[in-house]
Amino acid sequence: MNKLAFVFPGQGAQAVGMGKDFCEQYEVAKKLFKEADEALGYSIKDMCFEGPAEDLKLTANTQPAILTMSVIANEILKEHGIQPDVVGGHSLGEYSALVAADVMNFQDAVLLVHKRGQFMQEAVPVGQGGMAAIIGLSDEVIVEACEKATKTAGEVQAVNFNCPGQTVIAGTTAGVEAAVETLKAAGAKKAVILPVSAPFHSTLMKPAAVKLAAELDKVDIRDAKIPVVSNYTGKLEESAADIKANLVAQADHPVKWIDCVKTMQEFGADTFVEAGPGKTLCGFNRRIDKSLTSMNVENIESLQKTLDYFKEVR
Repeated sequence: MNKLAFVFPGQGAQAVGMGKDFCEQYEVAKKLFKEADEALGYSIKDMCFEGPAEDLKLTANTQPAILTMSVIANEILKEHGIQPDVVGGHSLGEYSALVAADVMNFQDAVLLVHKRGQFMQEAVPVGQGGMAAIIGLSDEVIVEACEKATKTAGEVQAVNFNCPGQTVIAGTTAGVEAAVETLKAAGAKKAVILPVSAPFHSTLMKPAAVKLAAELDKVDIRDAKIPVVSNYTGKLEESAADIKANLVAQADHPVKWIDCVKTMQEFGADTFVEAGPGKTLCGFNRRIDKSLTSMNVENIESLQKTLDYFKEVR
């Protein structure tokens, strides 16, 4: 086995019931949920276990919920002696990666992403911005369509370069709708408006980035103990100052996920564990490079499969 990467999911991976079986078997899961509840001043644990789904879907709740689940998965893997050589996360997941790399304390990160969710929602009133997933077209065609729609309908841009053939666009509602129509006409296999409440990672998130910068100034940010790949640069980062600047920029700039995975590969990673809810990043890996070994840890069943794999290769 070559080097091991842990990757952490972003928004959209949440599900009611997540973390429950971990809490039944692992003290670290109980401890981290308790710390998250204390940091937030309300029970994210109850929301994860019991919902309702509508509350869990609110950005200010989704972000700390997924981060908590992801950090729990990371800690459980560590207890079993499985530790990464490099870490990365998609959008919100970058904060989980930074906790794993000891750049910031868990409770600081939980409160930070809760506020990040609030800031992102406040930046654009509900109904005035959106996102859409575009399947089956090149990035060049998508970028060109967004530039055209921005001139005629409203601001829109490509914001998530997830894997070959899947790019997400974001912007004003009118801009996104115009770009979607153009891209359907250009031959997109799918061009689907996403059920999200804000145009994440677009330039419309500038007010959120400004507020986030002020909050980051209050948090202790350290040099990374494990290299962390940045969504903003697509490169490995270890310096506290660079990481902090990149987190601010990440809020209103595109997520270069293809570059992130390729950078981890260049570092020597050929095995990836997605720690946290869902299997989205495993799916992206298959599209980026089929030779990568990818597995996920989101519950006891997937944990056992992953542990069995590592027993075999060691």
